[in-house]
Amino acid sequence: MQDHKPEDQTAIRTDLGAIFVSLELSRSTWLVTSLSPGGGEKMSKHSVPGGDISGLLMLFSRLTERARKRAGEEFPIIAIQEAGLDGFWIHRTLEQEGIESHIVDAASIMTSRRRRRAKTDRIDGEALLRALMAYKRGEPRVCAMVRVPMPEDEDRRRISRERHVLIAERVAHVNRIKGLLFSQGIRYEPLRRDRRARLEELRTGDGRVLPEHMKRQISRELDRLELLLAQIKAVEAERNTMLAKTNLAPAKMLMGFKGIGAEFAMALWSEGLFRHFDNRRQVGAYAGFAPTPWQSGMTDREQGIAKSGNPRLRTTMIQLAWLWLRHQPDSLLSHWFQQRVAGKGRRIRKIMITALARKLLVALWKYVTAGVVIERAVMKTA
Repeated sequence: MQDHKPEDQTAIRTDLGAIFVSLELSRSTWLVTSLSPGGGEKMSKHSVPGGDISGLLMLFSRLTERARKRAGEEFPIIAIQEAGLDGFWIHRTLEQEGIESHIVDAASIMTSRRRRRAKTDRIDGEALLRALMAYKRGEPRVCAMVRVPMPEDEDRRRISRERHVLIAERVAHVNRIKGLLFSQGIRYEPLRRDRRARLEELRTGDGRVLPEHMKRQISRELDRLELLLAQIKAVEAERNTMLAKTNLAPAKMLMGFKGIGAEFAMALWSEGLFRHFDNRRQVGAYAGFAPTPWQSGMTDREQGIAKSGNPRLRTTMIQLAWLWLRHQPDSLLSHWFQQRVAGKGRRIRKIMITALARKLLVALWKYVTAGVVIERAVMKTA
């Protein structure tokens, strides 16, 4: 998540003639906190049934009308909500109605450092409202606003995410089948094509026929496993069809490197590289690779990476960094890693692989946006 700066950031603004509204969203109720011009410092609280967007718009109309009667002029509405389970549909609906809307990273809002602090929807709604007003006044780094993706970009990443879920389910079924049979002294590979035929021939370690109920359970597990395998195949075919489209040329550029296949290229592009970044620091921070130092007086230590960015992109880059060392041993990045870990233990390798993942992500970003080739990296042969 990146900071989205207001248009006028040169000085703090005080002429904010607008109705400020914060939305605390839940499944049952939406709590609306508002502050209107001419109403003093009192924040009004309103509630709307969860999901009732028409009721929310009617409430906004009433707030606008009250402010007009009080001050004699029309005021625009500026709304804010936290990024969460509701996604971006409310934000898009408000923008279609001509309402300025913002989505904020909740973790970026300053909170009390007391050991026991009060937390309610009313308190959170007021905190959101104060953060929004400070943001519109131009105060720097008051919070981090989310850059909302286009609907087609948001939908495109469903493919890699669905495949990730299906692979995890496949692993669970395979492990369950292996565990059941291992308890009978049998070693069995459920992913082989002849899995059904081999199931009929299995004998326990002490020479018995496979117990009836266990055999039926494993047969039903195989039914679910085969369904998953078919769905994974369908998702991968859909991914390959999407990669063949001309508007995904950057993703196909990534596949030119030895060691980067269709899945990695699609995940990298759909999870992060399709976004606009101003510099390499923003790229690293979006993936959660930003450092978190702890400095106070004589204390100066490093707490590791922030892990506050996109977890899927970060996991993908860690996996890709290990593969990069295997398939690109002569690249400058691989040489940099080997020099840092020479003579060190496994713990240092795990730490340095994160640094390599960050460097590799920045290098791939430069490649797809500016055409900067990674030094001594090997491309696939035609």
